Order: sequence, then C-alpha cells, then structure tokens
Amino acid sequence: MQIQPILAALKKHRLATVLIALEIALACAVLCNACALIAGRLALMHIESGVAQASLGTIQLNGYEQAQAVDLNARVLAGLRAIPGVQSASVLNSIPFGARRGTAGFSKDAAGKESGGVVEFYLGGPGSFAALGVQVAAGRGPQADDFKPFEGLMPSQSSVQMTRALADHLWPGDNPLGKQIWAFNTHYRVVGIIDHLVRPDPTGWSEGERDWSIFVPAEPGKFLAGSYLLRADPADLARVMRDAKASIAKIAPDVVIDHDQSRTLDDLRERTFKSDRAMTGLLVGVIVALLGVTAFGIVGLASFWVAQRRKQIGIRRALGATRADILRYFQTENFLIVTLGIALGLALAIAINLALMKWFEVARLPLWYLPVGAVALWLLGQLAVLAPALRAANVPPVVATRSV
Repeated sequence: MQIQPILAALKKHRLATVLIALEIALACAVLCNACALIAGRLALMHIESGVAQASLGTIQLNGYEQAQAVDLNARVLAGLRAIPGVQSASVLNSIPFGARRGTAGFSKDAAGKESGGVVEFYLGGPGSFAALGVQVAAGRGPQADDFKPFEGLMPSQSSVQMTRALADHLWPGDNPLGKQIWAFNTHYRVVGIIDHLVRPDPTGWSEGERDWSIFVPAEPGKFLAGSYLLRADPADLARVMRDAKASIAKIAPDVVIDHDQSRTLDDLRERTFKSDRAMTGLLVGVIVALLGVTAFGIVGLASFWVAQRRKQIGIRRALGATRADILRYFQTENFLIVTLGIALGLALAIAINLALMKWFEVARLPLWYLPVGAVALWLLGQLAVLAPALRAANVPPVVATRSV
C-alpha cells in the first residue's frame, strides 16, 4: 500500500492528527514510568525479610526507668516464657518491620576516615538470634560467651554477624570473616555472614541498602530492655500475643504496653507496605483510565473519518478496491499516527523519569520498558481502530452512485 496518499489525507486533518498523537505520547510516557514505579513497589513489598516471620511477634513496653530495666527484663521474660505455646522469648532492640532503635553509622578503620555507611545494629539477648530464624551462610552464629553485659549504648569488642549484602558492599570479592569495623569508639569483628536480615524500615532506603544489618550479641540491661521477641507456632501466635499482653498487665502493671507496635511480624509487615499497596492500586487505575481514554479517542476519530469518507470509500470500492484494502488503509493510517505519538512519548518518558530521579529519588527507568510500552500502544491502536475499519470495509460500492 502506498503511504503517500495516507500522509496527504492526514495533512488535511492536522489538528485531529496532532491531538491524537499527543494523547498517545502522554499515554506512552505515563505507561512506561508508571509500570516502572509499580514494579519497584512490588519488588519492595516482596523483599526477603530473612526471618521466620510467620512465627514471630513482638511486645514493646514504655514508661519505665533505666534503673528498673534489669528487674523489668527478668519479670517480663519469666512471664512470657511461662505462657503455653511460647517457644522462645528474648530481648531485641529493633524489630524487622517494627521498632527501630539501632540505626547508626560506622567506619572501616579505627581513625574513622573510611565510612562504611548507615546500617541497622540489631542488639539481641540470648536466644534472639535463634528465634529470628536467620540463616548463617558463612562463619558462625553467636555463642554463649558472646553475650556480655555493657554500660554504653553498644557492647565493646563484640563478635558480630552481618548480612551478605552489607559484606559485599564493604569488601567486594573479599572474604569478610575476620574483618573489623569501628563504631561508638570501639571495634567489632565479623565472625558470621547471614543471608538476609531486613531493616525495620525498608521503605526508607534504596534497594541496595534495605538489607544492611548487623547482629550484635549483648546481655540485656538498662540499654537493652522493653523490646521483646516472641516465637511460637504460627497457628498459636495470635493467641500467644493476646496472652502475652494480658500477662504483662499483671506481672508489670507499672509499665505501658505500646499496642501499636506490639504485633505479629506479619501484621507489622502488612502495615509497613500499606501505602505501597495503595500507590500500586492508584497507578494501575491511572494506567487503565489513560489507556481507555486513548483507545476511545482513537475509536472516535476513526469513526468520524469513516463517516466523513463514506462516498470516497464507495468510489474506491467501485474502482476495484477490496474490503481488505480498505481495512489495511485505516490500520496503516492509525499505525502512522500512533508511531508519531510513540516517538514523542518515548522522549517524554525519559524526561519525566529524569525529573522524578532529581526531585523524588526514583530509580532510573530501565530502557527495556520503552520498547515494551511502544508495542503495547501499537497493539492498543490496532485494536481500537479495528471496529471503525471493519465498518469502512463494509461500505458497498453503490455508495459512489448516490448524490451527496
């Protein structure tokens, strides 16, 4: 089919052609960026926590003095361990998807000149590492003599475990076991590498930093109290959590239970990603609405042109054009308009992504989204124009003999 007659016809309808092309350009730009944002949100919501999430819950207490911490820990732990169904009760300062109390920076050298980044220091008492259910990939987990009392914010000279993601960041291609890091005027030696241990607040960090965590064994005391990790069978966990709150109300009536943070880890995770799920739904709605409007625009324009060209189509049919020729004409015409819109849309998609990267720290748009978006819009255009094109193909040659 000759393209020149189609281009000549489009020049006579410049305004309508440009408007549809701009609508397609906007749809292309939004489609590419929205899909990338949705993919990022879905990846975040499916992040590997590294812990036995379905079996874990936490109790968070407030309203006590540091001088009471040792006695409080003794009473609470004894009460929690006495609850039927409790497999483990231990002290842990930060909770995955929950309370955050160990975010701090550290360095790779004693002078503090080589920063290692900002990580989550999980300070855990005896039993907490095993209760979390993290998997040791290399080295060893904490041993009994690693849990030592401390007076400052962190223990001194501890043997620690860190995540593989953090170890690869600090010493790429090197064996991290035996390496040392410095924080709070003391040093820590890496004796174990764990597969994953997510931060309490993964949504606030980039994709590469969400798994930067270090487990520090420590004896519970005045700086490690009021935050408890419970482990139970998933089928019993809801009942165990209710019993735990009731038990603490009796054995420690002088403290305040933070009910907002005292939940199962499944509930905490659900709450953490609530806004991400809402954003994903909103973006899907925007995509569907925009593609729907674009499709209806193509259908409306094609239907208008078919009605306007009925006599011209009849003449072509009388001169020997087949139904397939008429169908191909409108499909080719639509393809050219959509291609113009896609060319503008791809440039607009990149520009929008650069603006989002600058102002909202959004990740760079993967280039493979661009051809996928283009193909999607080409298919949408062909499907949208199909019904009007079929109506045009069914115009009989006798129309050419009728007077205007």
